[in-house]
Amino acid sequence: MDADVSLVLDFLNTVDVESDTDVLHSTAEWHAWAHARDLTPGSLDEAARARRVLRDAAGAPPDESSATDPENTTLSENTAPSESTAPSERTAPSENPPPSETPAPSARDLPIPVDVAFRLSPSADPQLVADDAVSAVFTAAMRLTVLGDWRRIKICPAGDCLWAFYDESRNRSRTWCSMQVCGNRVKARTFRRRTDSAGNEDSTVG
Repeated sequence: MDADVSLVLDFLNTVDVESDTDVLHSTAEWHAWAHARDLTPGSLDEAARARRVLRDAAGAPPDESSATDPENTTLSENTAPSESTAPSERTAPSENPPPSETPAPSARDLPIPVDVAFRLSPSADPQLVADDAVSAVFTAAMRLTVLGDWRRIKICPAGDCLWAFYDESRNRSRTWCSMQVCGNRVKARTFRRRTDSAGNEDSTVG
């Protein structure tokens, strides 16, 4: 497989929904991932933001962030609103919050600085050179875009998979990372739902 494709897929798949692991949950794991590819790690937060943006661009489901975002946290007992608090004591949200309270743009809307340079040599074509792992991934993504291959980078739509893969089909029509696994699994679930629904309707009529 092309080196750029491999790097992009490896980065997108630093989160594995099926095995419930995420390289970007730990600075040590992120550094180990980058060093294993002879790359300088860079900021963990920047890597997490870059992965969200690139997975979105590859067609990740809109609600995937709840499963793959290392910054996604739940309220603790200390921060959750108390059930004993009377409704009248709770502060109602303002319909028109002051400018200072306007929500900040999401991470997906913010620009991500990328350190990329051109390496020029009299005996070779110009090359894009990245300073760290995130920049290297973006550089690879840019090359794939220029070559028209970025559209082949896809995210499996199965909610218990969400694996990034490269669509090698001639007309880029592949949907699942594996038709034998995810595709058949979803088909089986759909069939069971239809069968259960038909059974319920028959029992109601009877």
